[in-house]
This record gives sequence, C-alpha cells and structure tokens, in this order.
Amino acid sequence: MGTTLKKVKPMKAKGKFSLYTFHFLIFTYYFLVVVGCDKPFWTPVDLPAAVSVDDLVPEATRIVQQGLADENPYVRVNAIEVVATTGQVRLMPKVQRLLENDFVSPVRFTAAVAVGDTEYRLGEKSLRPLLNDPDENIRIAAAYALSKLSSFDTFDSFDYLCKAIASDDQMVRANAALLLGKSGDKRALKFLYIVLRREDSDDIVRLNAAEAIARLGDEWIFPRLWAMVMSAYADDRIMGIRAMGALGTAKAKDVLITKLDDDILAVRLAAAEQLGMLGDATGEPEVLDVFKKNLTARLNKEQTEHVNMFTALAIGRIGTASLTRFLPQLLGDESKFVRIAAAKAVFQCMTRD
Repeated sequence: MGTTLKKVKPMKAKGKFSLYTFHFLIFTYYFLVVVGCDKPFWTPVDLPAAVSVDDLVPEATRIVQQGLADENPYVRVNAIEVVATTGQVRLMPKVQRLLENDFVSPVRFTAAVAVGDTEYRLGEKSLRPLLNDPDENIRIAAAYALSKLSSFDTFDSFDYLCKAIASDDQMVRANAALLLGKSGDKRALKFLYIVLRREDSDDIVRLNAAEAIARLGDEWIFPRLWAMVMSAYADDRIMGIRAMGALGTAKAKDVLITKLDDDILAVRLAAAEQLGMLGDATGEPEVLDVFKKNLTARLNKEQTEHVNMFTALAIGRIGTASLTRFLPQLLGDESKFVRIAAAKAVFQCMTRD
C-alpha cells in the first residue's frame, strides 16, 4: 500500500476556554497524519551537531525577556509561565511589574500565580492590594500566591478558593480548580469532585478539576482520566495525557506509553513530554521523527507552529543529547510561541544537567 495523507477528525472546540489557565497548549486545528508505510513520503535530513545546553542559555533568556515585554498578552502569559515553571527568579522583577493595573487580566493573573510558585518574597507588597481587585480571578490568584510565600505562612487561601470554585462564573470556577490543584492541599478533593460532577460545570471546569485531582494524587480519578485519553477528540486526549502525567502512577505511565502510537502527531508528542517528565525517555523516537522524517513538511504554517511547540516542550522534558541538538533550530523559529517553548526546554535541560 502506498503512503497516503489523511485529514483526521478535528479537535473539538468546546466552548470558550479560560483565558487565565496555564495550559500552555490547547489547539483546535486539523492535523495531517501519515498512514501506510510501504514508501515513506519523507526524505531523510542531515542532523545537526550536538550542542552544549549551557551555550544556549543567553539566547533563551533573551527570548523570554522579549516575551515578557511583548505587546501580545498571550506571548507575555507564556513567557511568565516559563519563568515560573523553570525557576528563573532573576527575571521575576520583570514579572512583578506585570501585576500593575495597566496590564490585562490574564497577564496579571499569571504573574500573581508566578510570584507564589517561585516564592518570590519581594512580590508580597504588590500582591496585597490585589486581594481587593474587582476581578475575582485576580483576587484568588493573589490569595494563592500569598499563601505560598514563606513570610506569609499564616495566610490560608483555602477559603478563598473554595468560595470561588462554587462561583456561577465558569472562568472563576475553572481557575479556582486549577489553583486548588496547585495548592497541594488535599482538603480540596471534596470540592473538586463536587464541581467535577455538577451539571452546570462547563468542559474547561471539568478538565481543570480532573487534572487538579490528579495533581493531588487521588487515584480514584484514574477512570475519568482514562476516558479522556480514549476520547475521539484530540484536545481531550491531550488534556487527559497531561492529567495522567500529573497523577504519575505506574498505571498512568502505562497509559501514556500506549499514546505514543496515537494517530495524531501532537498527541504522541504530548505523551512523550509527560513520560519525559516522569523520567522515562520512551517517547524519544517520536520526537526525533519530527526532524528525521521532516514531519512538518506537508503541514501548513499554523500546523507547523503547533507541532514545533509540542516538540520543544517534549525535548525539554526528555533532555537527551540526541534531542537537544535541535534546540538552536527551534530557538530561531519565526514563531514567538515556538521560541518561548524552546527557551523553556533550554532551562529545563540546564536544570537537569
């Protein structure tokens, strides 16, 4: 059988996703998938030389600094997320300035959470006024952050977040679920299961609640996550894969390995990323294939951007020399989002070393 290209069922767009959530990548686009293996359409490409990740740090830092100052709020949000998740505390003064009222709510929300996640004590003074912000999303982000600061260890955000998760505002409810999961407080499980089962919770609320429960280590959520991973819709599968990674059990890991054979390239890359996070490099060949088989050759510009972002994130989690050699290429990509994802990968690999 000759090689063919097939348009797969598009990812399902299910309502308006929260502008505030940290989910770095959720897309609703067609992906082209290669089926059949007799005569591959791809031409092998020359692989770049190995690189020292340390040599890439200055460029990665410059990219994130530019992202923090970008006029596009979604670029700023992604740049903040990189600072917080990779512990780039030296960039936190720039993040702290994004708490000001001049910036749109998604940016301020993400910046407030970043102050908490990095335990950036110098940001405490900027957070206190946000407890009275007119936007409840900002208030709960500030409460979460204050509870994370060691100098403010008597502050408990639990009541703030439990009240917010019962809100009629779906965005507030979704963000409260997200923050309860990040809080590490297992008292939240009861409230997360309630909101998960509420008929008036929309899809992003349920997705955030399921991932939060997984992050808190409750294995009873496994059947729910399994259903997400087996969904007909690729965005559900990717969210389920993220949640399986957060759960991190042996059963969850086994499920992630099965998704390395998924029809959708982005799903395979998401599974490889989560396995890498769990210390398993089984997905390395799937990531290498993006380059060796030039799998973006027949994709359009948007599709290529999305695949390259997933690829960069997977490289950051797996971190092998055979993969990091592609980071200079991704750091020089025309897309700001790809460059930021590649910068994140550099910082993650540097930390691993």
